Amino acid sequence: MNFYMEEKEQVDPETNNFLTRGCCHGPKLYNKNEGIFNHGCSKMDVFDWLKDIPKPEHYTAFDCVEVRFKNNRKDYFRLPSDNDLHVGDIVAVEASPGHDIGIISLKGELVRLQMQKHNLDRQREDIKKVYRKARLTDIEKWLVAVAHEDEAIFKARKIAVRLNLNMKINDVEYQGDDTKAVFFYTADNRVDFRELIKVLADEFKVRIEMRQIGARQEAGRLGGIGSCGRELCCSSWLNNFHSVSTNSARAQQLSPNPQKLAGQCAKLKCCLNFEYDAYLDALKHFPEPVILKTKKGEAVHQKTDVFADLLYYGYKGNENEMFAIPVTHVKAIIEQNKKGQMPENLENFTKVTEKKSDFENVVGLDDLTRFDKPKNPRA
Repeated sequence: MNFYMEEKEQVDPETNNFLTRGCCHGPKLYNKNEGIFNHGCSKMDVFDWLKDIPKPEHYTAFDCVEVRFKNNRKDYFRLPSDNDLHVGDIVAVEASPGHDIGIISLKGELVRLQMQKHNLDRQREDIKKVYRKARLTDIEKWLVAVAHEDEAIFKARKIAVRLNLNMKINDVEYQGDDTKAVFFYTADNRVDFRELIKVLADEFKVRIEMRQIGARQEAGRLGGIGSCGRELCCSSWLNNFHSVSTNSARAQQLSPNPQKLAGQCAKLKCCLNFEYDAYLDALKHFPEPVILKTKKGEAVHQKTDVFADLLYYGYKGNENEMFAIPVTHVKAIIEQNKKGQMPENLENFTKVTEKKSDFENVVGLDDLTRFDKPKNPRA
């Protein structure tokens, strides 16, 4: 009875340490744990779109699988000859040193494509192996190792402060056999953590490895909700980080406001690159913004509506009134100006006229007494 109470206390279904490993709930002792991993319930999940495609005759199954660990860490391992493993199985895999515990997240031909994407040759001899499906003793060690993580990260932060190290410890991942702990940290400058490793090894009695990550990787490991109201891309599906420049914001006609363009990592949002190529293609036939000369006066470029093919211009001295002119008409006016000709005005080429105005109380939202009036006229 005490054993089952201890198991229930160790394995909390709501624990975040197992949720970050792709588990819908904590693993149970003396249980097959077949429903512990379901597609769609874990971040960095992969949909196998090739599984329903029929295989040709004499097809030989791919001998490598994708195994996921904590947060966004994944790796590829070679299956044993007596392969009877499936997606969602908890497996013991080769590690350095000892073994680690992970969950098979992908199997089959899509693994071949993923390895090609990451420039991994399946013929390499140094590809680590899957030892076996996790046994009862493996699960027990895994439970003990995961239970140490929350306490370890808080202790490590206190020790780093005591040693006056200018670093931020973000996360810790214990190896499945409880013999090694990897601490992930961010730092602005180079940190001499040799003394920290000695203190941590003496404190936790395991092998210590320090791994520096960037601000984007930190946000991906910690997770959060973005300004769009959805889970951060880097913690849900995005695992390849590309450099983001302010040119992406300029091409999309976004306001150069650092507070709006920066994500939770204090870097430019990764989603600025998502539509960047589409904007570059659309801007190829747009002319450079120049001053348009008309008999009524000179007009200055105000803004661009890329996908509507409109350029907004306003006369000098009256920029509040803007005229939306199609790209073809703007090019025609520029050609006339080059020849020394000037059209009468912009109004003849305008598709939409937009006039800037101050705030207008349309529905009475600024009236403090608006709630005093009964909604029902009969009241």
